[in-house]
Amino acid sequence: MARDAQATTDMTDPSRPEADPAVSKSGRTAPVVTHNRARSRFEVAVAGTRAGAAEYTDEAGRRIFFHTEVDDAYAGQGLAGVLVRQALDTTRADGLRVVPVCPYVARYVQRHHDWADLVDPVDARAVDAVRQATR
Repeated sequence: MARDAQATTDMTDPSRPEADPAVSKSGRTAPVVTHNRARSRFEVAVAGTRAGAAEYTDEAGRRIFFHTEVDDAYAGQGLAGVLVRQALDTTRADGLRVVPVCPYVARYVQRHHDWADLVDPVDARAVDAVRQATR
């Protein structure tokens, strides 16, 4: 499968305070989400330290999200939501459909209808693509 030559793309958007690398109003460094195409994942970092990732595989015009994780040290800060929101925005911009195999992503798109038009149901082909990607 061909991959974009750019390995990591900065996903910060100054119009979104949660994606601004500046210090937030609470005094904490705001999270920064990057798209690591070489590793097929989106990563969220706080103060330059990777705090979590949403892994995917691309197959036949679909981005199949199969695992999202935030390190315990960063639990309760809303990082998974920031991460998934930007991953879904990028997936839309890339012109791909979303298949939420990952339970967190599935719950997120059920609760946030902004991406309902992109979501395809999990099917056997998606599950097989995940198996292939995680070997």
